[in-house]
Amino acid sequence: MHSTADPARSAVPSPSDGGSGGTATPPLAFVVNCGSGAQEARERIDSLRRVMEEAGRRHEILCIDGSQPPPAVAARAVAWAVAHQGAVVAAGGDGTINAVAQAVLPSGRPMGVVAQGTFNYFARSHGLPLVTEDAARALLRARVQPVQVGLLNDRVFLVNASLGLYPQLLQDREAFKQQFGRNRFNAALAALGTILRHHRQWTLELDLGGRSATVRTATLFVTNNRLQVEQLGLPEAQATGAGMLTAVMVKPVGRLGMLGLALRGALGRLADAANAVDFALRRLTVTPGPGHRERSLKVAVDGEVLRLRTPLTFAISPTPLQLLLPPADGAGGAAQAPPPPR
Repeated sequence: MHSTADPARSAVPSPSDGGSGGTATPPLAFVVNCGSGAQEARERIDSLRRVMEEAGRRHEILCIDGSQPPPAVAARAVAWAVAHQGAVVAAGGDGTINAVAQAVLPSGRPMGVVAQGTFNYFARSHGLPLVTEDAARALLRARVQPVQVGLLNDRVFLVNASLGLYPQLLQDREAFKQQFGRNRFNAALAALGTILRHHRQWTLELDLGGRSATVRTATLFVTNNRLQVEQLGLPEAQATGAGMLTAVMVKPVGRLGMLGLALRGALGRLADAANAVDFALRRLTVTPGPGHRERSLKVAVDGEVLRLRTPLTFAISPTPLQLLLPPADGAGGAAQAPPPPR
C-alpha cells in the first residue's frame, strides 16, 4: 500500500481545524479504489485533492491498488484518523465502502462516502451525491449522524447479505463485466444467464428468536437498505434500516418460475409473487439442514463473495455507524438518518 499524495503536501492544516473530530472540519483519510481504471482513479484522486486543498482541509489519500488487501488499507486509514481525531472516507464501490465500514465501526470514528459503484444503494439511500467533486464538497459541510448497520456473523453489511443463488449470481456478473464492461445492462444480462441455469435448492433451519422453521429455498437474501426494498415493491420498506432488516426467500420453482420472480422484482412487484416469502427481522440464525457436511457456506456481503462458518446469524449491529451526511439543504439533500436500533 502507498499513499498517492505526499503527506507533507496533502495534510494541509485548516486554521479552524484544531485536530478534533468533534469540530466541523475533521481531518479526512480517503481510501480510494484505484483498481477500476488507472485514468479514472487519477481523475478521482485529483478531484478529491483539489477540493480538499481549496478548502484548506487536512487530509490523506490511501490507494487500494492490489499491493495490499483492502482491509489492510482501510485499517491504515482508521489508524491515521484515530491519531488525528479525524474521519475515514471510502471512495469506491460497495466492496470498498464495506471494507472501510468494517474497519471504522469498532473505532467509533466518523465515516464518509464518495460512491463510485454501479448501483450505489448505500449512497443513494442517504441522499449522498454520486459525482466525485460534489461528494467531496458535501463532506466539507457534513455532520455525523448514526445509521443502522447489519451483521452477518461478525461481518458488516450496509446494503445486503445473502446465501444460495445470489452469491453465484454475483460471481457470474463479475466475470461477465470483466469481459464485456461494467454497466447495468451487462449486469442484467449476467443475472439472466445465472437464473436460467440450474440452481441448487437448500434446506435451511431458521431461528427467529423463539420461532423456528425448516425451509427449502434457492436463496436467502437479507437487506439493510430501504431503497432496495422499495424497488422490490415490498411492504417492509419503511422499517428497513430503521430498526429492522428485511429477508426474502424463494420457494422451490423451476427456471421459468425464477425468471418470473426476477421480472416481478425488477418491476417492483415482488410482494405479489406467490413463490416469494418476505419478512422483517432483528435477528435470524440459519443452520444448513441434514445432509450438509461442510462447516462453512458461500455467502455474499455487500457484493463480495466469501465463505463463513455456520451457523450464520443475521442481526442488527448494537453499534451504529457514525456517517458523515451533508445538511438537508446541502449537496444531494441528505435524507434523515434512522435512530440507532433499540
